[in-house]
Amino acid sequence: MANSKPHALIIPFPAQGHVIPLMELAQCLVNQGVKVTFINTEVTHKLVTSNWLEQEGFGDLLQMVTIPDGLEPWEDRSDICKLTLSILQTMPGKLEQLIEMINHEESNKITHMIVDGTMGWAVRVAMKVGIRCAVFWPASAATLASILCIPKLIDDRIIDENEKLMWACLKDVNAEKAVFKLLLDTVEAYRVTTWFICNSTVELEQAAFSMYSQLLPIGPLLASNRLSYQAGHFWQEDPTCLTWLDQQPPCSVIYIAFGSFTMFNQTQFEELAHGLELSNKPFLWVVRPGMTVESTTAYPDGFIHRVQSRGRTVSWAPQQKVLAHPSVACFMSHCGWNSTLESVTNGLPFLCWPYFGDQFYNETYICDIWKVGLGLRKDEAGVISRGEIKDKVQQLLNDKRFKDKALAIKESVTSSVQKGGHSHQNLDSFIKWIREEDIDAKVQHDSKEHDFQRNQ
Repeated sequence: MANSKPHALIIPFPAQGHVIPLMELAQCLVNQGVKVTFINTEVTHKLVTSNWLEQEGFGDLLQMVTIPDGLEPWEDRSDICKLTLSILQTMPGKLEQLIEMINHEESNKITHMIVDGTMGWAVRVAMKVGIRCAVFWPASAATLASILCIPKLIDDRIIDENEKLMWACLKDVNAEKAVFKLLLDTVEAYRVTTWFICNSTVELEQAAFSMYSQLLPIGPLLASNRLSYQAGHFWQEDPTCLTWLDQQPPCSVIYIAFGSFTMFNQTQFEELAHGLELSNKPFLWVVRPGMTVESTTAYPDGFIHRVQSRGRTVSWAPQQKVLAHPSVACFMSHCGWNSTLESVTNGLPFLCWPYFGDQFYNETYICDIWKVGLGLRKDEAGVISRGEIKDKVQQLLNDKRFKDKALAIKESVTSSVQKGGHSHQNLDSFIKWIREEDIDAKVQHDSKEHDFQRNQ
């Protein structure tokens, strides 16, 4: 293997928030001459490639391949329980078959695997077939730290495998149990791998990284690797909104986007629309297909006509470019980690509307630790009212301290990914390991892998 050219196999969890940062990492490796085979499920592959505008940007060093997730094409991938159990049952064997097929060509053998931390089962596959493996964590280090505490919480009888997860916020017991299995695999992956890299930076999460010295921050990847069109999106971007932004005053526009998973009922959707109208501010609102639980998304009567002079809706936006636009004043967000990183690297304050999982942790960072945003609070009926939206928009944009803190964080995070910065140095060390230039790290990894296999 020492004489083989570096060839990394990358496998993300089949969700947009996981695919995008691992595609960013793939670009970093390709830029350093590393061949990458990127694995998606068949459904995800179709979504990603159909919306990928600049495939040639990766050159011949990147190949996209698929393995099945075990579900039929028409089955609902938003059913977390069904998808997770199907992945665990189907994908390990399919991944092993794919590796065997690729490695049949002597000059093309896979030398390393980079596994999404929520696909920890793939670490076992890598060790079974004798491939050195690293784990990539696409969310915050704080989220990972809470997961790594699970064994101790079980040992101390604070939780058990049948209890509600402290952060997943799932409404279905079976879904919770399925996700819990993935999280236990994450803990095992952390235990057995030398390289556990995170799409974060010490400047954002000093306390979390001080707790777990093995975690290696290499992000935010998007800050050091900006593609003309970011790969990994499941929906086609509408670039015309950038032209609309060009026509708006500097630092005036509220950008509203809730990622690929958030859903609203019709009442909440209408309250959001009314709140944006009452704010009397220009706004760019991403209304994704299927964003409401009803079969069709209906705006309040007359809404589009009343706001047409200052409001714009799109089905999907080129978010990195939107957040970097000088007309944007703030970001109303679900607080997914990718969106959070994109906003802090552009020095924008937040209006926080978390929906699921780690997004609530990220809201705590934004509002309580970094102090660059405000949370939107529900009323007694569980609805974020139009009045609450209007008031928080005014409060955020009228207090200069939020913008000042956001700009200070932007500066520190940007410096980390520049040459000489902490994340830049870590990423450089990781790439050297992939290229087999860091012999000490290779020896340490092989020793740890041997110990794991010996204990099985």
